Amino acid sequence: MKLSRFFEVEKHHSTVKREILAGVTSFFTIAYIIIVNPLILADAGMPYYGVLLATILTSVAGCFFMGFYANAPIILTPGMGVNAFFTYTIIQGMGLSWREALAAVILSGILFLIIASTKLKDVLSESIPASLKHSITVGIGLFLAFIGLQKGGIIEASTTTFVKLGHLSHPTTLLTIIGLIITLFLFSRNIKGSFLIGIAVTCLISYVTGWAHAAEDSHTKLELAPFMQLFFGADFKGMWSLPFWIATFSLTMIVTFENMGLLHGLLPDQKKFPKAFQANAVTSLISGVFGTSPTISTVESAAGISEGGRTGLTSVVTGILFLASIAVTPFLSLIPDGAIAPVLIIIGGLMVQNIQQIPLSDFTEGFPAFLIIALIPLTYSIVDGLAFGFIAYPILKLAVGQQKQIPAPMYIIALLFLINFVFHSFI
Repeated sequence: MKLSRFFEVEKHHSTVKREILAGVTSFFTIAYIIIVNPLILADAGMPYYGVLLATILTSVAGCFFMGFYANAPIILTPGMGVNAFFTYTIIQGMGLSWREALAAVILSGILFLIIASTKLKDVLSESIPASLKHSITVGIGLFLAFIGLQKGGIIEASTTTFVKLGHLSHPTTLLTIIGLIITLFLFSRNIKGSFLIGIAVTCLISYVTGWAHAAEDSHTKLELAPFMQLFFGADFKGMWSLPFWIATFSLTMIVTFENMGLLHGLLPDQKKFPKAFQANAVTSLISGVFGTSPTISTVESAAGISEGGRTGLTSVVTGILFLASIAVTPFLSLIPDGAIAPVLIIIGGLMVQNIQQIPLSDFTEGFPAFLIIALIPLTYSIVDGLAFGFIAYPILKLAVGQQKQIPAPMYIIALLFLINFVFHSFI
C-alpha cells in the first residue's frame, strides 16, 4: 500500500490500522481544545467564532506538517497554558491589543524557526542532561494525570489546601471511576484500541444514565466573517514598545523550551526530533497568521502513542478529523470529561515509569530532576517546571565542584530562564 510505504509504517513495526486507530484516539482526547481555546481567547476581546475556526485550521496545518514532514505521531494544537498567558498576561496584564499580541506570536514564531533550523537546536538539545530529559517525561506524566483527575472530578480546588478529594457521588466523578475501571481492564489485557473503546463505552454509559452534560457555554456556530478579522490581523505598530518585546521574548522561551521538553518526553523515536521541532516552529508562526495563540506539541499525543502510533500517519488522521470537525463541532461539546479523564490518568501512570532512569542517589542529578517532576504539575506549566530544574542543575554542580559536568549551554539556558522570571516579576 502506498500509504504504508510513504509513512514507512512497517519499518516502525506498526500497521496502517494501528496508526489510524491511534490518530482517532488522539483526536478524541484533544478535541476539547476546539471549544476551550476560543473561550479563553474571547476574554482577550477576540471574536469567539473566528478563534474557533482559527483553532481548527491551525490544528489541521500543524498535524499535517508534523505528519508529512517529520513523520512523527505528535499532535499540534494551540496550547493550554500558553493561551492563558496570551490572554491574561500579554493582553490584560501588559496592555497589548490582541492584534499586537498576534504580532508577538508571529515574531516569536520566526525566532523559534531560526533556532529550530540552525545548529542552535542541536546545541540546546544535546546540552540537556539525561536525568533532566527523563524527569521531563515523568513531570509531563504527573501533569497529564493531574489534568485527568481534575477533569474527572476526583480532585478539586480547595481554599485551605489548594487541592482536595472531590465529591465521589458527583455524576462526573462516578463516570470517571467507572470509565477508569473499564479502560484499565481493557488496557491491562492488551486489547487493541482500549483507550478509544473506553471513551466510547463511557460516553454510552453517560447518556444511558443521564450523567452527560454539554459544555456550560457551548458555542458551536461557525462563520467565516469573524475568522477574516483574525486572518493576517496582526498589528506590528507596537513593536517599538518594551512590553511588546517582553511578550515576544517570553513567548519564544515558552514555545522553544516547552516544545523541546515535550518532544523529548513523548517522541518514540528521538531521531525525529530535528524535523519535529521544525514542524513545531512553522506551526507556531502559522498560528499567529491564522489568529490564535501559539501551538504546542500536546501532552495528549501520548494517547495515540500509547495506542501504538509510531508514524506521521497518526498525526495526519488526527488532522483530517480536525478538518471534519468543522461539520460536527456541536457534537464535540457533548463528550463528557468523565470519558476523557481515565485515558489521561492511565497514560500519566505509564509515563511516570521513566523515574527509574533518573540517578536519584546523586543529589546533584536527582534534586533538579525532582524540581521538574514536582513543579510541572504544581505550577500547571511545563515551561515553569523546566525553568526551576534547569536553574538548579548548574547551581548544585558548582556547589560540589562538579562544574566540568555542566554543558556550557546550560549556563545560558539557566540565565534565560532567570531573566524570564525577572521580567514576569515586574509584569
